[in-house]
Amino acid sequence: MGQFALMKKFVFERTPAAIPQDDIPVRSISLHELEAQRDTPDTHIYRLGHSTVLMKFGPDYWITDPVFSARVSPSQMVGPKRFHHPPISVDDLPHLKGVVISHNHYDHLDKSAIKRLNGKVEQFIVPLGVAKYLKQWGVGADRITELGWWQSHNHGNLTITATPTQHFSGRGLLDGNKSLWASFVIQHGEQSIFFGSDSGYFDGFAKIGRHFGAFEVTMLETGAYSTAWPQVHMTPEQTLQAHQDLGGGVLMPIHNATFKLSFHPWKEPLERIAQLAVNADIPLLTPHIGDRVVVGQPISTNHWWANTR
Repeated sequence: MGQFALMKKFVFERTPAAIPQDDIPVRSISLHELEAQRDTPDTHIYRLGHSTVLMKFGPDYWITDPVFSARVSPSQMVGPKRFHHPPISVDDLPHLKGVVISHNHYDHLDKSAIKRLNGKVEQFIVPLGVAKYLKQWGVGADRITELGWWQSHNHGNLTITATPTQHFSGRGLLDGNKSLWASFVIQHGEQSIFFGSDSGYFDGFAKIGRHFGAFEVTMLETGAYSTAWPQVHMTPEQTLQAHQDLGGGVLMPIHNATFKLSFHPWKEPLERIAQLAVNADIPLLTPHIGDRVVVGQPISTNHWWANTR
């Protein structure tokens, strides 16, 4: 199917249950709550929606792919619209040690969010070629670190390594693959977390697993897959295999339940990965949007989507 035909199908074809009829349950987070947790030594994870994840390592907060806009599109008048409001606003976020951005697609790089975050972020970690966008939006070059695959950056008590994914980049008609895309290994003391961002299934997951060993948590895309683009997004079955290739402990599915970016029902990725995890005896982390998760503590799979149409 050609690009124009695919776009026409995406815009005009009705997809049953692709958008929730009910409100997705969201737990609101306050700045006071986050600041009160700073002195705890634990690692905390808050899924804010899609691939936006707020994490606390010791006293420091980091965020991945901060997207807070109502639509992921060049225009806020058209394009995929949010299913739910963010559990916290950009303005209410605490001071952030850093921001990690995986690539330049609109559902991962949000111009409005970057401009509003600029005054409260110490460092931005991005793949090669992505710094130019941040500089255009007012971020100082001294606060941006660009990484190629397998390159690392030490910042405070964290080591962040950019690792390969099988994906692509571009924000317009003429900039296809002019910048890099990446996943990230985040190491804090003895803990390792894998932020997978977007990727088709490939042998790189096994290579990353062999190089970095076991991960306490893998955050892997589980959503926006289609037979029309099998090389750049994973089915739930492939997500599970990628988690196993990485040597992951707990699997946290991301890239779902926030925007319509494919043709499948909105809750299908969660339903499929939940059953697959049971069959494979893999711990699955599916918190409500906004829930606080403490890494290393026992978890139970929360089927919050089951009663949401």
